[in-house]
This record gives sequence, structure tokens and C-alpha cells, in this order.
Amino acid sequence: MSVSQITENLGKSRKGAKAASNTEGRLIPRKVQFDWEQTPTDWIPGQPFASYFINEINTILPAGEFWFCRLYNKALPYVTDAKLRDDIQMFMRQEAMHARAHSAAIEGYLKQRGIRTERNERIMDFLFEQVLADEPLGRKLPKFLQKEWLVFRLGIIAAVEHMTCVLGTYALENKNWDKVGADPVLLDLIRWHGAEEVEHRSVAFDLYQHLGGSYPSRYYLACIATPAVFGLWVDGAANLMGQDPRFAGKKPALWKPWIWREWLRVSKTGQLPNPFWLIFLKQLPFFSPWYDPVKEGSTEQALAYLNSSPAAARVAA
Repeated sequence: MSVSQITENLGKSRKGAKAASNTEGRLIPRKVQFDWEQTPTDWIPGQPFASYFINEINTILPAGEFWFCRLYNKALPYVTDAKLRDDIQMFMRQEAMHARAHSAAIEGYLKQRGIRTERNERIMDFLFEQVLADEPLGRKLPKFLQKEWLVFRLGIIAAVEHMTCVLGTYALENKNWDKVGADPVLLDLIRWHGAEEVEHRSVAFDLYQHLGGSYPSRYYLACIATPAVFGLWVDGAANLMGQDPRFAGKKPALWKPWIWREWLRVSKTGQLPNPFWLIFLKQLPFFSPWYDPVKEGSTEQALAYLNSSPAAARVAA
């Protein structure tokens, strides 16, 4: 059966009712393979700050994306729309592949170059396995609160997925990395992942709304998720930089102005997104009552890259 036939069959349950899914077509889980042997620590030549900053994504993502999968499995029994249910299942398969790819980058790339990631990984594990667990910090919730806690966490995922869509679009469109000769393997990892984030950008928001997530709760969840995500990113990047003698005199830390000033300075070279643009301007749409993730990226642009990704082609071959 073709993809178009599958999509048509999945859409039959939506006739006569408002569609729960805003994802066109069917999502495709893609296997990828990366060879890290030749990738340098400064994968953006002459830009150690930007290289570490983006490399920190590898330590942030695996625990979170496996948590996404566990949570979506718990949400599936509540989903009554066939197309959305299929979106979620394909979303989980994509997210699981993202987590495995970044985990492989930790083991085969960062640790092989003497970069210690255990501290950053412990923080992420504590967040997702303890704080945001089904029993937060080991406390069993009463039955009447369990679905509310599920929807609360789905709202956090929706907010995070907006951020990843923004970052995915940035990665696809930023040609400055190519101009300076950035390592093609790590660049492919970032763009392959970013393209799939754009491709499935509607799923988390669709699921949150389908299970009763409201605008007021979405607003305050975004107020929690946005500073948390960027705080974890900067904190983890500071830890990686702090291991490099070139940054020894700076003693990078989340709470020190230097790392924020340096982020702003490096962004002017085109090697990182501007922090004000990313943290404030690009997060504003999610706070709108009329927010629509479909408008936040281009599926055509994402698929064009995915159809040419070297890591995906390597597995297909």
C-alpha cells in the first residue's frame, strides 16, 4: 500500500469532525549512520566557542527524547484520531533515532576526544527520570491527578518542540557553516535532526490540544520551559568549555556574564543564532492564542534536505 493510500485511510476517521492532525502526509522514520573518526573538536574551524556550544546539544538530547517516547506511549490510549495516532507512533520512532544518534556522538566523538560529559548527562537524567517522571521525585500521584500530570508534561514537550523547529530551520538555512568549512559529518547530524524536527513540528502541539491542553496552561508552561531549556544549554556548554585550557581564564558558567556576551559576539559572525532573536523573538509566536506550528517551518525545505542527507544515504546504500 502506498503512503498516499495509508494517509487517505487514516484520514477517514476525521470526516465530519475537526481534524486532530495538522501533519500532511505520513512521517517517515529514517535510519542514519555517522562516522566520527575525522571530526575535530573544533568542528567549526576557528570557532571553539560555537563548536562547544552546539556540541552540548549531544548531551542534552538523548535523555529528553527517550522521555518523549515513554510519555507518548502513555498518551496513546487517550488518542481517538487515527491520523494523529499514526503521527505519534512515527514521531516516537524518529525521536528514538535522534536519541541514539546523539548518544553515539557522545561515545564515538566527544569522549574519544577526551571531553567529559558525565556531569551534563547526570543532570539530564535527573530531570527526566526523577523530576518529570510518572512519580515525580518518587512521590506517587493520586489517580485523579495522573492524567493532568501527563497533559502538563505534554505541554512542556509542545513548547520544546517549537524551539527545536526554530533551531531546525536555522540549521537548514545557515550557510555560514558551509562557507567556513565546517565538518560535514557533524553538520549533517545537526541538519538531519533539524529537518525531522521541522517535518514533525505539529505533532506535539496537536497531541497537547487533542488531550485538552488549554491556552492559559500553554502560556505558563512556555514560561517554564523556555528559560529551563536555554539555561541547561548554556550551563552544559560552559561545562564543556571549562575543560579546554583555551577557556581556563574565563571559567565559563551559566551565571557569569562572559558566556552570554561571547554568545552574542559569536552570533555576529553567523556561527550561532543571536540569543535575543532565539530566546525572545522566535519564542513569541508560541505565546499567541493563534499559534500554528504549520507556519513555523517549511516541510518542503526539510524533506529536500532529508532526501540528500549523507547519513541517511549511507544506511540506504
